[in-house]
Amino acid sequence: MSQNSEGVVPAFELSLGGQLRMMGRAFWNAPVRNRVLVLTVALLLVIFATTYATYRLNEWNGPFYDALERRDMPEFLNQLVIFGVIAFSLTLLNVVQQWLNQITAMRMREGLARDLADVWLKPGRALKLAGAGTIANNPDQRLHEDTRILAENTTALAIGLVNSTILLASFIGVLWAISSDFVFHFGGRTISIPGYMVWTTILYALLGSVLSNVVGNLLPRLNAERYAREADLRSALVRANENLKPIALARGEANELTRVHFAIDGVLGMLRKLAWALANLTWVSAGFGWLALVAPIIIASPMYFSGELSFGGLMMAVGAFNQVNQALRWYVVNFSVIADWRATLNRVSSFRHALLTMDSLDKEGEVIAYREAAAGEGISLCGIVVYGEPSRAEAGHGVRVVEGDCGIKPGERVMINGDPGADRHLFFQALAGIWPWGRGEIGLPPVDSMILMPQDGYLPTATLREVMTSPAEPTGADDKALTQALEKVGLGRLVGRLDDVERWDRLLDKDEEAALAIANAVLRKPAWLIMDDVLEGLEPETQERLLNVLSRLDGVTLIYIGRSEEFRAKFSPRLFHLSPLHAQAKKKKEEA
Repeated sequence: MSQNSEGVVPAFELSLGGQLRMMGRAFWNAPVRNRVLVLTVALLLVIFATTYATYRLNEWNGPFYDALERRDMPEFLNQLVIFGVIAFSLTLLNVVQQWLNQITAMRMREGLARDLADVWLKPGRALKLAGAGTIANNPDQRLHEDTRILAENTTALAIGLVNSTILLASFIGVLWAISSDFVFHFGGRTISIPGYMVWTTILYALLGSVLSNVVGNLLPRLNAERYAREADLRSALVRANENLKPIALARGEANELTRVHFAIDGVLGMLRKLAWALANLTWVSAGFGWLALVAPIIIASPMYFSGELSFGGLMMAVGAFNQVNQALRWYVVNFSVIADWRATLNRVSSFRHALLTMDSLDKEGEVIAYREAAAGEGISLCGIVVYGEPSRAEAGHGVRVVEGDCGIKPGERVMINGDPGADRHLFFQALAGIWPWGRGEIGLPPVDSMILMPQDGYLPTATLREVMTSPAEPTGADDKALTQALEKVGLGRLVGRLDDVERWDRLLDKDEEAALAIANAVLRKPAWLIMDDVLEGLEPETQERLLNVLSRLDGVTLIYIGRSEEFRAKFSPRLFHLSPLHAQAKKKKEEA
């Protein structure tokens, strides 16, 4: 499935309005909502107080510069005292606002990150998303970096917009009052433009905004592409780090280095494009910024030279112009930040939308019906067909259960193998409920009575005690039970390390990882143990030891999906067969 330059699969892309609505609903339902709202009210109060203090500072310009013009020392000193009070108040308000800004951004990030993590790790959902194409690539980038940038930029832009709006409303009246009655004299003609300083300020800021939009229109796309390339680089580095041993054994460092350099080249290429785009935008932003030093004086000069403005009044006009211009040029100054915000908003909201879409299975094609089996019924697999791709039986990739009598009773020993080409791992995923695409009905016992053991298990970075009892809390098993379970599966050397925190997937080899998985089952005592070819590739001694442990699990129904002559010899299980769909399709074609 293709994706656009922003790392979003078109099927999951939302309009800007849809993105805002989705993230707005997520915020409203987030636990941090009330805290963010309280912080928002506090910020508004501080912004209003800051605006009032800034307004008073602008008024102070008039008597201060008039005192300078008159060489009035007492009034000059009096105005310095007033300035000190205003400046201290503004400094205090700035410090408080900065602290509130940071705390609000932190709470926003907390809400975003926790919400996206909760949506992503809902049981079975992330794995379903993996089948939806490239939208599932690098979820760590969206959960970590994209949420950080989105939270920080949302807070900064929202506060900046509110602050600029209040400044504009406060100081535009000052400019209007200063220039409301001024008339221009050209020869024998008199031209009156009420509030002409207001209109020239708006024109000045509007021109800057339009030029910024024209020059910087590529920035949203370039920023999004940059984040996608950064994610590819981090993924390449993490993948290499996680597989150092096989890479070294295969003498594959040079090939892996080539892949890492390729990912670095992708990031550097995007950074070069961004550098040019930002340099072009700087022509506008910096140019208008420097021009703003003299623009208000030039605009107000006709009134000053005509004698209608004192020097202090001119400074008031300059101050008011700068405040209004700053408010109106908010879009110009923040164009690159807005572009960054748009890019991350698109990536985060589209990823969240894709995850939520995974629950709408009725819209994704034909799916297997799951039901909870009645007491004593066991597992029913009759008529089950599993598609290798969502709703694409015609693609030929998938499996079906051959047997007509395919109910599994409690206490049975069953092996489910298959013809050549039959994807047994796919069938295991369907039985686990994490790959629902297919047809038929599966009846399963209560979820908490089953352990589903994949061929390649997951060992969290935690204490050995937690690993052995996962996903249950480790408080349920005492040291004696943990020690006995380790000794049964041949891991007695780890008895003294129950409270050690390690990367156990690096510390243990494949045989030991399989033994630890069986130890987990010994402790949890499930009614049903469904294994996905867990004995494949293990040493004969390890297989014999683990099969002996399994044979002593009283009251446990054992279902082994895979080919294992050792399991067959030990338990004489009832056999089920899986047939690949492409074989059935080929047979029908030959018969036709």
